[in-house]
Amino acid sequence: MRVPVSWLSDHVDGGLPADPEDIGEAFVRVGLEIEEIHRAEEIPGPLVVGRVLEITELTEFKKPIRYCRVDVGPGHNEESGSRGIVCGARNFVVGDLVVVALPGTVLPGGFAIAARTTYGHVSDGMISSAAELGIGADHSGILVLPGGTAEPGADARPVLGLDDPVIELNVTPDRGYCFSVRGLARELAASLERDFTDPAARIAVPEEKESSWPVRLDDAEGCPRFVARRVRGVDPNAPSPWWMRRRLLAAGMRPISLTVDVTNYVMIELGQPLHAYDATKLAGDIVVRRARTGEKLRTLDDALRVLDPDDLLITDDSGPIGLAGVMGGASTEIPAEHAEGATIDVLIEAAHFDPATIARGARRHKLPSEASRRFERAVDAQLPPVAAERAAQLLVEHGGGTIVGGRTDVGAAPVPAPVRMPLDLPDRTAGVAYPRGATVQQLTRIGASVTLETGDDGKGVVVATPPSWRPDITMPADLVEEVLRLEGLDVIPSVLPAAPAGRGLTAGQRRRRAVSRAMAEAGYVEVLPFPFVGDAVWDAFGLAADDVRRRTVTVVNPLDAERNTLSTTLLPGLLDALVRNRSRGLDDVALFHVGQVVLPHAQPVAMPEPAVRTRPSANEYAQIDAALPAQPIHVAAVLAGEREPRGWWGDGREAGWADAVEAARLVGRVAGVELRVTKGELAPFHPGRTAVLRVGDLPAGHAGELHPKVVEALGLPPRTCAMELDLDLVPLADPRPVPRVSPYPAVAVDVALVTADDVPVADVADALEEGGGELLEQVRLFDVYSGAQVGEGRRSLAFSMSFRADDRTLTSEEANAARDAAVALAGRRVGAELRG
Repeated sequence: MRVPVSWLSDHVDGGLPADPEDIGEAFVRVGLEIEEIHRAEEIPGPLVVGRVLEITELTEFKKPIRYCRVDVGPGHNEESGSRGIVCGARNFVVGDLVVVALPGTVLPGGFAIAARTTYGHVSDGMISSAAELGIGADHSGILVLPGGTAEPGADARPVLGLDDPVIELNVTPDRGYCFSVRGLARELAASLERDFTDPAARIAVPEEKESSWPVRLDDAEGCPRFVARRVRGVDPNAPSPWWMRRRLLAAGMRPISLTVDVTNYVMIELGQPLHAYDATKLAGDIVVRRARTGEKLRTLDDALRVLDPDDLLITDDSGPIGLAGVMGGASTEIPAEHAEGATIDVLIEAAHFDPATIARGARRHKLPSEASRRFERAVDAQLPPVAAERAAQLLVEHGGGTIVGGRTDVGAAPVPAPVRMPLDLPDRTAGVAYPRGATVQQLTRIGASVTLETGDDGKGVVVATPPSWRPDITMPADLVEEVLRLEGLDVIPSVLPAAPAGRGLTAGQRRRRAVSRAMAEAGYVEVLPFPFVGDAVWDAFGLAADDVRRRTVTVVNPLDAERNTLSTTLLPGLLDALVRNRSRGLDDVALFHVGQVVLPHAQPVAMPEPAVRTRPSANEYAQIDAALPAQPIHVAAVLAGEREPRGWWGDGREAGWADAVEAARLVGRVAGVELRVTKGELAPFHPGRTAVLRVGDLPAGHAGELHPKVVEALGLPPRTCAMELDLDLVPLADPRPVPRVSPYPAVAVDVALVTADDVPVADVADALEEGGGELLEQVRLFDVYSGAQVGEGRRSLAFSMSFRADDRTLTSEEANAARDAAVALAGRRVGAELRG
């Protein structure tokens, strides 16, 4: 939000500090964030007002160029009474007043102006745009001043308001009332302890019994109140007054026409977005309702939008004429150009909309607007008639129109509920003894109606009714926050509470940190992926319609309408991050994330709504726990490209499914278990290259190469691999177990076993481990052979077995006996035979 200091000073009695830095500090004291302070631009040199006398079109060049004769006043003109200037802009005509930077002027950015020959003419100065003068962002054309603003040759600086600093603030979502001069001036007055003059209070709203246009609210929840005011006979060609255009430019908005400028000005001044309809294009009653399936709307940006049944619409007999609170429709737009002497009939809309509905609509259509930014943060429900009257008065004053008798005002503004708070609660919360009367004084400053009562315990109780522009104040904690921030957060002492002795990280927290550290040491980069998904990702994963991973929790107010559910797996977000990194030129990617997934119950349990004034009962706690979905901690990794880089030592090695399995094994070892790896199948993995990760016999995750169809659907690199493990299924163990160290040497024995080629290696290894007994220390597969020597449909698996005793040196007979027992069990369990 950008606001010129002069506009703020209109509503703060006693004036403002001369230094804009002091004004910025005053905003910070009450909790507002300053983005930047734009000080008054210093433009040395002759910057004057000029009048265009002649325009010659230079048609011999590729782009349109004009040679203009401009009257820049006595003392600046040549003997001919003007100066010649070459200009490429086309938004001005003969007779217009413009701002001319004469030779010797230095515009913002160090742009020095000098006479130069260009396009066959001497350009003796520059006709300037708002952006070039540093008073706005518009550089689409030069700045045209309204007639009568000043005489040619006058100094342009006071005309442009170049001595007026602009404060730019970052308004947080809970401070929607600060998206207006009215709200910011109130906060500034409170910070400076000065009186505030409410601009809304200056506007007289006459009583009107008749309606100016028939309006019906079919969705009173989405639109609790709708006000309409009609102005007839407005001159559409009338220019906006310069003071209004100057303030709009300073606020970062481009002046367009009188009607548009008036609605924008009132929105910035009061905080109430408005919309102006060409009343002659309206057909029948205005109806506010939800969209119907298949309806479409062409908005003011000339985009044809397919509407969602959740969209709130402004309609008439012809169908949708506006996306409520976001953008109007093209069918009722007031044209930018009109014939000389024409007049228009304007219907002004000032409504109050449900914030969540507007936020969803704006995000769904990717259509953020100045109106939606305010409505989704909540707008004062009492403002519509005031704002409509203010806009109507400005149109009459500057456009020559007449306000039609009657005002439509349907629906009702929500009534704020009073909030009760112990009088000493702010003092107890902050640990500060505030002066007597401070609580009532500060709550009164925010506009609340305050009374004092005596509670049952004999202590004072504040009963505060929040003002209509503060719907965020609903509980005692909100009142405490207001008192603390207005009294000054800097006076609250910073005292570090003493940590209770004997407490530290839990076993689960230590394990999570150990896993993250081990993955990072193994070359993986930790990322924080987007936790929301849409149904399209499950289709890309190839999940069956009844797959439990499709059962998700829907977010009521999603950041992205196309990804509106909480993910049941970490892989979608990680794969998105992999694609993004690859698109930035990173070919070899290895990412991981440790985080929660959300697994809703098969049969949802209703969530209770306990009162916020008292602690929930044990029964309510139990109901809340039962209603919450399971949220286990998962660890997942994705990798693509080279796992081992190429260099002078030789070729690199591409990442494969075995790397994903090894990443899972690493997590298991750090967590204190040895994962069993068996063959399996699960979308989105390749059916022949998927491993099931087991803790004992319990499946805890999967690892492997992604299916080629998934790789293609998501735009992933070929042979992308991934793993995901449910860390909560791994039993908590001592993260620092004492290793068993034997002082005696190990005995290594190799065995080659022949099995059917469909027997999993893990089953053979499990049989050897079990049969080897306590002396067996390690089993490792080191070779696989298939060929004529072992027969068709069979393969030879070569294992290295290490035996060791804790209390003696093993003899070869003992080691061979243990080996034979292991081989015998493998023969009985999986049909393995010792290769001859």
